[in-house]
Amino acid sequence: MSKRKITIVGAGQAGLQLGIGLVQAGYEVTCVSNRTPEEIRGGRVMSSQCLFETALVHERALGINFWDRTCPPVEGIGLSVPHPEIRGAKVIEFAARLEHPAQSVDQRVKFPRWMEHFAARGGELRFQDVALADLEAYASSSELVVVASGKGDIAQLFPRDASRSPYDRPMRALALVYVTGMAPRPEYSAVNFNLCPGVGEYFPVPAETITGPCDIMVLEGIPGGPMDCWEDVATPDAYLARAQQILETFFPWEAERCRALELTDPNGILAGRFAPTVRAPIGVLPSGRRVLGLADAVVLNDPITGQGAGNAAKAAAAYLASILERGDAPFDAAWMQATFDRAWGDDVGDVTAWSNALLSPPPQHVLELFGAACSNAKIAHRFVNGFEQPSDFKRWFMTPEGAQAYLREVAAGGA
Repeated sequence: MSKRKITIVGAGQAGLQLGIGLVQAGYEVTCVSNRTPEEIRGGRVMSSQCLFETALVHERALGINFWDRTCPPVEGIGLSVPHPEIRGAKVIEFAARLEHPAQSVDQRVKFPRWMEHFAARGGELRFQDVALADLEAYASSSELVVVASGKGDIAQLFPRDASRSPYDRPMRALALVYVTGMAPRPEYSAVNFNLCPGVGEYFPVPAETITGPCDIMVLEGIPGGPMDCWEDVATPDAYLARAQQILETFFPWEAERCRALELTDPNGILAGRFAPTVRAPIGVLPSGRRVLGLADAVVLNDPITGQGAGNAAKAAAAYLASILERGDAPFDAAWMQATFDRAWGDDVGDVTAWSNALLSPPPQHVLELFGAACSNAKIAHRFVNGFEQPSDFKRWFMTPEGAQAYLREVAAGGA
């Protein structure tokens, strides 16, 4: 089989992972980025990425797991809900270990290294802002164009899927602060998920950044509430001070861990908001040619469940498998839709449903599950390890009926 020519627009978790996989399989691949490796390294942080075992397996399979020995592991997950009346007290608190550690590598570290690896293996890197005319040119000279960038005008090629997008506005005001000096948890490293009803969420993530080990402070405020407070913050030091103020007010037990914080670097800050959106996977250009959307271009979830980078990795792996299985057959519209459906069925759809559910006030059955997890290690373990296998949540967490059946099973000595 002669080399098939594929162009990938977007050089992030999904685009680079797919490009590296295709190059290693013998395809002729061009990957287009709007920033050079140097610009990425010297720029602002892009996310609070965290990859769990299933996603990390895809990186290992391609030999691009370059940070296994240096990145601080995420060994568990905890959940806390503050008491509505007693400061510093909690009405819900539990934690459990992950069966396999998770990992968070600053994308300013990861993407430049992957770009270099992609080019060293024979891939072509191009650096430009891709407009519609550029996309037409790539579509005319390539057998397949994959759009893996969720930003810019080309993202509008993919129509919003209202049936899979329950929200038409941002559901959280988001902020990230990369820090050093956070006191470690005494038991094991973990993402501590703190949920304050009606206010928002806070969770720190152990990670590796351009300066070495760090923690990422992730703050999600309900729009219009007291954690929606970033528009007047103008300097890096002010970001850190505002984050510490939020912890003192709503999560004082977390503030105790943060007395000696320092910013990792002036660019280790970010704030913004967006509406979680699922889009149709096929974009039709003015010429009639079609392009295939991938990851954030077509499935953009709120980071409340820490699944964005993992979703991208899983989708890239599904697309890689579909392309390799296609052989010499054309990449037509039916194949494009089937390729997206494959990724959607491989956890991406379940992650989207779960992430969207957590953006609403927790229903009674979820509160009952959380309460039961405080005294039952089996329930806590299943919830925590659902972050690695989100499809499990639909069996017991997402509906009142599933929750009641599971609690009865636990009470009877099963599960």
